Amino acid sequence: MRILIVDDDPLICEFVRRGLQEEGHVVDVAHDGQHGRMLALVEPYDALILDVVLPDAMGYDIAREIRSKSKDVPILMLTSKNRTEDIVSGLDSGADDYLVKPFVLDELKARVRALVRRGGAVRDDTLAYAGVTLDRKTRRAFVDGTRIRLTPKEFTLLERFLLAPGSTLSRTELLEKVWDITFDPGSNVVDVHVARLRRKLRTAKASASIVTVRGVGFALTDDPDSFVD
Repeated sequence: MRILIVDDDPLICEFVRRGLQEEGHVVDVAHDGQHGRMLALVEPYDALILDVVLPDAMGYDIAREIRSKSKDVPILMLTSKNRTEDIVSGLDSGADDYLVKPFVLDELKARVRALVRRGGAVRDDTLAYAGVTLDRKTRRAFVDGTRIRLTPKEFTLLERFLLAPGSTLSRTELLEKVWDITFDPGSNVVDVHVARLRRKLRTAKASASIVTVRGVGFALTDDPDSFVD
């Protein structure tokens, strides 16, 4: 599944993110309401974990806006408030479930699974674009039906590109999502892995290729000319 966490506490975000990633989920994090609202309204998430109190917004208001836009993503609300009226406010705003801090990670994961089952949201276990296919259950990659061998990091890197084909992903974003590293201006780890993945796609004669967008990052596309300056 692809899950969004919106919480201003970096320790909680990291704790939950790592726990969910261990189960094979793709996890995005936003530390404020504005960023979280934007991601929730634009990106196709299977579940949303939303804190009630954020630096610039209330989770209740974000949940209401998401529901007003006809978004049916399951929402699990997190809060340190456990009064009945607080729980009622959260559920009335559009949340599907409510979990009080501090919580046990296994309970949070179980609640997310239950919400997704009830809501009918299912992660795409197959990602495909221009003949490039990833089987996320078996962690295998194919080009036009022929398997290509990828390292675990190459698989995760290609997965990020296939979640947003045609979109430019920055080095900073890839460091955070694939390597769990905050921005390091001296690191070339992204460039090295992109070069290896690009070479494997080219060897397999894939229609899609990874292009370098100068000064920005990289994009997976079947139309490289559209990225020429």
